[in-house]
Amino acid sequence: MADTAFFARITGRVQGVGFRYACQEAARTLGLSGWVRNTIDGDVEVWSEGDEKKQDAFLKWLRRGHPYARVEGVAVSPKKPTGAYKEFFIKFY
Repeated sequence: MADTAFFARITGRVQGVGFRYACQEAARTLGLSGWVRNTIDGDVEVWSEGDEKKQDAFLKWLRRGHPYARVEGVAVSPKKPTGAYKEFFIKFY
């Protein structure tokens, strides 16, 4: 099971710019599991589980974002890993 987990909400211009796909690629490259999804109000939510150092690198990526995005804020809540996810995927409502 993963060492750490977090839930994050990313605000700014993060929808319609390829943010979810780039986020998925960044997380998969780091070997993390979890998901990313758009919210109804224009933000993006992320659930991520994995090694602490890789999670730190992923958080740095989330704060910077995709080149076409404009990240204004990242609210992070530490969570307990669930082990429920085997890969990182885009979640749809």
